[in-house]
This record gives sequence, C-alpha cells and structure tokens, in this order.
Amino acid sequence: MPITIKDVKVITTQYNKQRLVIVKIITSENGLYGLGCATFTQRYQAVVAALKGHIIPFVLGRDVSRIEEMFNMLMVSGYWRNGPVLNNAISGIDQALWDIKGKLANMPVYDLLGGKSREAAHVYVHADGSEPQEVADNVKAFQEQGYRYIRVQMGGYGGKTNMAGFGIGNSNTVAEDRDVMILPDNAPSGAYFDPRAYMRNMLKMMEHVRSEVGTSVELLHDVHERLGTINAVQFAKDVEPFKLFFLEDILAPEDLEWFERIRQQTTTALAMGELFNNPREWQPLIANKLIDFIRMHVSQMGGITPARNVTLLANHYGIRTAWHGPADTSPIGHAANLHLDIWAPNFGVQEWCRFNDVAYEMFPGLPEVRNGYMYPNDKPGLGIDINEKLAAKYPCEDFVEEWTQTRLPDGSPSRP
Repeated sequence: MPITIKDVKVITTQYNKQRLVIVKIITSENGLYGLGCATFTQRYQAVVAALKGHIIPFVLGRDVSRIEEMFNMLMVSGYWRNGPVLNNAISGIDQALWDIKGKLANMPVYDLLGGKSREAAHVYVHADGSEPQEVADNVKAFQEQGYRYIRVQMGGYGGKTNMAGFGIGNSNTVAEDRDVMILPDNAPSGAYFDPRAYMRNMLKMMEHVRSEVGTSVELLHDVHERLGTINAVQFAKDVEPFKLFFLEDILAPEDLEWFERIRQQTTTALAMGELFNNPREWQPLIANKLIDFIRMHVSQMGGITPARNVTLLANHYGIRTAWHGPADTSPIGHAANLHLDIWAPNFGVQEWCRFNDVAYEMFPGLPEVRNGYMYPNDKPGLGIDINEKLAAKYPCEDFVEEWTQTRLPDGSPSRP
C-alpha cells in the first residue's frame, strides 16, 4: 500500500517583521509528516487561500513518493501557471514531500539529490550603515566573527528616505559632499529614491570600504532592480575597480535583454533571479552565459524540484548558485537552500539572514553558522521541525511595507 497524503496543515507565524507560511503534510503512516516553506510575506493571505482552496484539495489522498508527478500536475492543473502566489503554495507541498522522502529513506535530502559536494556552505551577511565609515566598521565586525563574504549597502537598498547621502525635504543644510533630494509640495508617503544620487553614493561607499578593509574580504552589493537600463550599464562599469564577488539584481526582470550590453561593458560578476517566477526568465540568461550566479527564491520558483533542475542546467554553463536567503525565507526554506548548497556541484555562496533566538526555539534543527560556514545537521529529510505551540504565540499582523512603495524624487512610483 502506498503512503498517501492524509491531511495538510497551513501554519502562519510572525516572530519578527516577516510573515511566514509553513506547510505540514501529514501522511497515512502514523507519525510521518513533512514540512515546506510557502512564504510570500507581502501576500501571505493569498498563499494561504490558494493552499486551502485549491492546492490541498488537489493533493489529498495522493502518493507521497511521486514528487516529480505532483510538481508537474500542480503547475498545470490551474491552467495558468508560474505566478508568485501559486508557485509559493506549490513550493510548500514540494519541499514537504522531499522532507518526507528523506525521512522514509532515513537520509538527508542532499543525499537523495546525489550526496555531498562539500561539508558546509559559505554564507554572506549584510553590512549596512548610514554613511561609509559605519559600513566599513560593520564589515570589520563581521570579519571578526569569521565571515569572509559580506554584502555592503548604505541606507538599506537605497530606497529609504533616511538613506545616507540624502537631505530630505526643502532644507538647504546638508552634510558636506552629500546629495540633497528636494521633494515636491504635498509629496505622498513612500520610500523616496534618486537613482543617480544612489549611484554616486554607493560608489563613494565602496571606495571607502575597500580602502578600509583591503582585498582579502569578498564584497557584494545588491541594486535590488532599482536602476533603469542605461544607468545599470554605467553602474556595473563603475564598480569594476572594487572587485565585487558579485553585483546582485542589477536589472528588473522586464529588462533582461540589457544583460548582453552589461556583459559587453564590464567584467563585474553578475547575480540575478530573486524576483523570477517563470523558467523563461532564467533560461536565456543561463544559456547565453550572461550571468555568473543564479539566485532565485526557492519557494518563489516552486520548491526543491525546479531548483534542482536549474542547478543542473546552470552547471553545464559554468554558472554557480547563490539562492535568495532573506528573513522572509522561513527557517524551513533556509534548510532547503542548505541541502541544495551541500549537494550542488556548482555552488557559489549562500545568503544568510542571521536568525534570532526565537527562530531557533521555534524551528528545532535550524542550520547553524560557524566561522562563516553553514552546516547541515545530517538528520533525515530537511532535518528541521516546528514548535507549533510556540508559532501560534506569534500571529501574523497585516501591514503595508514602506520599502515596497518606492518613489522617485518627483513622487512617481518606481520599481523596488
């Protein structure tokens, strides 16, 4: 008799700013269950509704061993496909099924994928600051903790009104060598952003940080799709002297044709993908060798199954993985990322958000980082669990995140 899906629970929790969605598949075998990440924090209720109204009724009673079939049927059974809400819902199911398969085999998921290529995964962390010296000081602090890959930002992603380098409002009093952003009267609320000033300020910051920390540390930077096409080309050229490990999300998914122009202009390594949903977004970049790192959000692309397939495709073209790993990827999702990292022959680096103590209590088995490396715990499946009683003590709250409401200096909306 096959083991089937008896029930599926949807667990939501918010122990920090991020609203997390966890899928728990309960099987027909007593005590056997699997966990998956379905987190889309800005639209978490839509994912929950998709799971409860459409995905769970579809999967009940099905054989848990048929992961490939399940993924493909879930993708096409709604006819329209590759959207962020349904992809995240499908990811929760997919990851939970891999967790179950590992438990049945008494093997970690990385062994099911093909076994270890390494013992641990290099991670990178985020050093922010309000001005260049603060960023440099934070980089040094991370170096002292053993981190060797560090992403440098100044004022978050550059879209906040308190971004370093901006005097906000109509005051003429600004710090020396800083840009001033003058807003129109009655400007609506939002995260104001001046692309040209951002470029100038980030170049000054990177130059200062490099002069302070030297070349032994690998620096990264995230543009977060905020630049227009020709500005992106210019910026990728301008950062070349700073020898970044990679420049992340230099363009929006709508502007992928411009990667060819950027490739022609600079040797700066490029990473792309956290907003991708459709395979047609990443396939041309890989096939034409226009990027150096793929960094999709594993739940956004549909789970471990498509991530495994993309990893193998990218490997043929010498492109490495750097999966998206922010705080709005749940601890379950980070565990899934790590299993892919440990297996992948073309692993590059893994983003790490540094979870708080509550996360480690709520998610026993959450991977640990020591001296800049993330280590798996070698337990069967994904090796992570959830304390549902503790999760229930942190219910999700509805709010609109300002950073997603980016505006140009005249108040017009801009892509985050």
